[in-house]
Amino acid sequence: MGTSMLKTPLTTFLGFALLAGIMSVCTTNEVHAQDAEFTQYYANPLFLNPAFAGGNRDPRLVMSYRNQWPAMSGSYVTQAVSYDQHVKNIQGGLGLTVMSDQAGQNTLQTTRITGMYAYQQNLTRKISLRAALEASYFQKALDWSNLTFGDMIDPRRGFIYETQDTPRGGKIQNVDFGTGIIVFTNKFHLGFAAHHLNEPNESLVVGLSRLPMKLTLHGGAKLPIKTNIKGEDVASISPSFLFRQQAEFKQMNLGLFVNKGPLFGGVWYRGIAFTEYRDALIAVVGIETDIMRVGYSYDITISELTPATGGAHELSMTLKFNSKQRKGKFRKIPCPNF
Repeated sequence: MGTSMLKTPLTTFLGFALLAGIMSVCTTNEVHAQDAEFTQYYANPLFLNPAFAGGNRDPRLVMSYRNQWPAMSGSYVTQAVSYDQHVKNIQGGLGLTVMSDQAGQNTLQTTRITGMYAYQQNLTRKISLRAALEASYFQKALDWSNLTFGDMIDPRRGFIYETQDTPRGGKIQNVDFGTGIIVFTNKFHLGFAAHHLNEPNESLVVGLSRLPMKLTLHGGAKLPIKTNIKGEDVASISPSFLFRQQAEFKQMNLGLFVNKGPLFGGVWYRGIAFTEYRDALIAVVGIETDIMRVGYSYDITISELTPATGGAHELSMTLKFNSKQRKGKFRKIPCPNF
């Protein structure tokens, strides 16, 4: 599932995409769209929660590619690049993300650029907090020439006529804001993020099509199961969960990672929270070195759509750079290795 509100004082501090796009073109009533997402959400930490910006101190570059439902003619392809690092002089981290989402063979295209700042503060000797703000610019565009209508069909020869429907749509651009917070120790973490605080209008025609606020609660742990003589982890297990709500949509992910040496793997279940609806079983495998991490995941569709969708393939790559900021202590968030 490529789409994904709990009001809290934290907010004062700091396919569905294609269907929603066409609905916003064909009506002037208020409708809602939902976000694209990544299966490997911990391999895309800045998209999950802006409080992760600079959370590993060393600079890192993350690249992701997702092809959802490739067996269907109107698949969803999402690509993203992000960069972040800790900046000692501002006592926090900076991050930048660029995402391109294409639905229905480029019929509906969304481009989003986001900048963020995350501040870190040690609350006690064992507990730390990171809080962040982000601002985005996005553009959404509809290619009307890719749409097909009933009056274009010949009973024998298929789509051969020109539609009499008046072309509508085009492009819209807007700004968007979000916030996030993470509380963590050296083994556990709990985070909350609120995206689209201003619920910007993304209608492609006259009318209102607001992007609903997206609320995400996530958490987990990184627990060593084997260490070397230096006390360094050589094997660990990382259970985690994610709960997400956007408008009426409620998503739950449950699963775990296992790391051993340079290899890692994981299994997840994804479904609609508090219902019997099942979406996918997810398998993740990968390899990590001191300078690079590569992961591959496959979503096995277990909903009523199977086997027509072809699941979803996702690739992620992280490049890690040596930091010159080596003096002083820095507490990292104990998540699966990104």
